Amino acid sequence: MVEKLSDAEIESAMGELGGWELIKDGGAIRKSFQFKNFSAAWAFMSRAALLAEKMNHHPEWFNVWNKVDVTLNTHDVGGLSELDFKMAKRMDQYSSGA
Repeated sequence: MVEKLSDAEIESAMGELGGWELIKDGGAIRKSFQFKNFSAAWAFMSRAALLAEKMNHHPEWFNVWNKVDVTLNTHDVGGLSELDFKMAKRMDQYSSGA
């Protein structure tokens, strides 16, 4: 079962991420990714979509040409869970081509 993280757990997890910001009174995290072109943005989204299906944890995102804005939260717990931070770390890896 997925559980909502405490403020202290969120603060600790945020320290392990780069470029993500807390939004919605700490109930979500957000980051904008920029790529060299639309194809690279689409490749990132494809990899992230496969991960989302595997984790059964789906991001909110918006794409225009080479930019992908991502918001993560866990609707089932009404805030942030470990799943959000696992996905954020993987998205960071995907965005750098890792």
